[in-house]
Amino acid sequence: MSIAIFGAGCFWCVEAIFSQLDGVINVESGYTGGLTKNPTYESICSGTTNHVEVCRITYNQDIITFGGLLKLFFEMHNPTTLNKQGADIGTQYRSAIFYTDEIQKEFSENYIKSLNEKKIFENAIVTQIEEFDTFYKAENYHQDYYKNNRNAPYCRVMIKSKLKKLFKK
Repeated sequence: MSIAIFGAGCFWCVEAIFSQLDGVINVESGYTGGLTKNPTYESICSGTTNHVEVCRITYNQDIITFGGLLKLFFEMHNPTTLNKQGADIGTQYRSAIFYTDEIQKEFSENYIKSLNEKKIFENAIVTQIEEFDTFYKAENYHQDYYKNNRNAPYCRVMIKSKLKKLFKK
């Protein structure tokens, strides 16, 4: 099994999308990238921890590759807005890839370079590529959020429309 760690705005959306892919074994919502030990959702929302809302994706690389996950990562959010995804604003929502080895780092750097050269996005990609350090699992009520709250307004409006758009492709 392999691990990928992505920050692309609210982790509820990220988890809902990646958890539906063949080859993805588990998706956990959590926090990484900051200095605060054992952060809470409340501390993350304060914007003072420098942590990012992320998903730790455990996947079978014989079924889906890191490149396949990366492709979806860039399709599911706007990697050209600094510290912002839709209505979510703050450093905790920044676009970030936390690499677990040099191969992921180089692959991510080259992928971003290629997207920028091809001008896939109107503006330059601001996704940060950072070395992974420590993953702090988010509170239980954040895990499987979409699965457990499909009728919540945020899920019906935001997540469902993203899923429909992405999987239409």
